[in-house]
Amino acid sequence: MPARLAAVAALLLPPAAAAAPPNVVLVFADDLGYGDLGCYGAKDIKTPNLDRLANEGVRFTDFHASQPVCSASRASLLTGCYANRVGIHGALGPGARHGIHADETTLAEVCKSKGYATGMVGKWHLGHHPQFLPTRHGFDSYLGLPYSNDMWPNHPEAKKGTYPPLPLFDGEKVVNADVTAADQAKLTRQYTERAVKFVAENKARPFFLYVAHAMPHVPLFAGDAFKGKSKAGLFGDVIQEIDWSVGEILKALDEHKLADNTLVVFTSDNGPWLSYGDHAGSAGPLREGKGTVWEGGVRVPFLARLPGTIPAGAGCREPAMAIDVLPTVAKLVGAEPPKRPIDGKDIGPLLRAEPGAACPHEAYFHYFAQGELQAVRSGKWKLILPHTYRTMQGQEPGKGGTPGRYRQVKVEAAELYDLDADVGEAKNVAADHPEVVKRLLGLAEKARADLGDALTKRTGSGVREPGRLPPE
Repeated sequence: MPARLAAVAALLLPPAAAAAPPNVVLVFADDLGYGDLGCYGAKDIKTPNLDRLANEGVRFTDFHASQPVCSASRASLLTGCYANRVGIHGALGPGARHGIHADETTLAEVCKSKGYATGMVGKWHLGHHPQFLPTRHGFDSYLGLPYSNDMWPNHPEAKKGTYPPLPLFDGEKVVNADVTAADQAKLTRQYTERAVKFVAENKARPFFLYVAHAMPHVPLFAGDAFKGKSKAGLFGDVIQEIDWSVGEILKALDEHKLADNTLVVFTSDNGPWLSYGDHAGSAGPLREGKGTVWEGGVRVPFLARLPGTIPAGAGCREPAMAIDVLPTVAKLVGAEPPKRPIDGKDIGPLLRAEPGAACPHEAYFHYFAQGELQAVRSGKWKLILPHTYRTMQGQEPGKGGTPGRYRQVKVEAAELYDLDADVGEAKNVAADHPEVVKRLLGLAEKARADLGDALTKRTGSGVREPGRLPPE
C-alpha cells in the first residue's frame, strides 16, 4: 500500500524543475600579456582572484586572440568569425564611419535568444555611431567608452586636433562628454560597480555579462587604493586593480548563490604593447607583442570556471582561439548558432578536460592589418608567411607613457616553428620539414579563397561587408 500511495503522489506532484541555464560572465582585458598574471608566471604582480579562477577551473596555455589589435580581436570574440570575414580591421577611431553590421549575430544576441538578460560595461570598439552601439547588438544595458582610452586629446603622440574629447556612454546617451585623466583613474572601479549591480539586478534570471576593461591599454590609470601597491610600477598597479575587479564580481556571484551555475571566463584582446616599455606588460617566454602575429602578439591568458562542469585545477595545452567562444557558449546555453556562417567551433570538451579532447580545427589563421594573412597554425606547427612586422628588438624602450620607436623587419620566405619544442619561435625549421610547409601553404590557399589576403591580392568569396553610415 505505501508503494501505491507513493506512485499516486508522484503522479500528482509537479515534475522537478529543470536545472537553471548557466549564467555567463566574460571579462576581457586590453593589451594584457601572457606573462602578466601570477598563474602565468608573473612574480611582481599579485593576482589572487585570477589565480583562484585558475585553481577552481581550467587554465589554457595555448589560447589565442584572432588578431593582435583591438577592434578586430573584439569582432572575432563577439561574432565567432575571423574579423576580416565581418569586415572589421585594425582599431576603429573616432573618425570611423563603419562598424559591426546589423546582420551579424553577436554573443549577446545568442544569449538573448534564450531569454537571457544581457549587460556590458567597458570598451566596445565596434563602431561608435548609434547603429553600431552595444544596445543595437543584443545588450540590454551598456556603460563604457566607445573606443580605446588613448583616443583622446591628451595622447602624447597625436597632433593637436587629432582626437575629439573622449565620451563615456550609458546606454546610447553620452553621460560624460569629456573624460579626463581623473575620470580614467576611476574607470575600473566604475565598471566594477556597474557589473556587480547588474548581477544583483538579474540574479533571478539567466544573464550574460560582458566586462571589457579599458586597461592595461595606455594611458595607464590606477585608482587611489591601488597606486604604488605593486612591485611592477604603475602597470602592476593597474593589473592588481583589474584582479580586484574580478574578485568583486566573484564575490557578488557568491553572495547571490550564483557561483555554482555561472561560467566565468577571463582573457585578453592581444598581447602587450611593447613600445611603451615600463607602461607595457610582458609576453613571458613568447616572441614580440601586440601588432604582430608572433606568439607574444596573439597568445593570451584564458581562464574559465564552471563548478561541476569544468574540473578544478585543470590545464589545457591544446590550441584554441577567441572565435570559439561564441559557439561554445551557444552550445552551453542551448541556443541555435548564428544563421550566417561563422568560423569558431565548440571547445566544450577542452573546457571540461574530457579525456582525449583535441582542438576541433585543422588550422587557425592569423590575419593582421587590412586583411593580410600572416600566419597559419596547425597543431604544434606554425607557419609564418612572408610579411613585414614591427619589433622593439635593439630599440630604445618607451618610458612613463611615451612610447619608443619600432623598427620594421621583413620576413622574406615562409618560416616554420615547432611550438611544442620552441614556444619562443627562435628556430626556423622549414628546411627540415618541407612536407609540413607544403601542407600549411595549402591550408593558407584555402583561407585566401574564402577570407582573402591583401598580401597576395586575393579577394575572399566569404568576406562580408561591415555596417556603414550613409554617404555624406
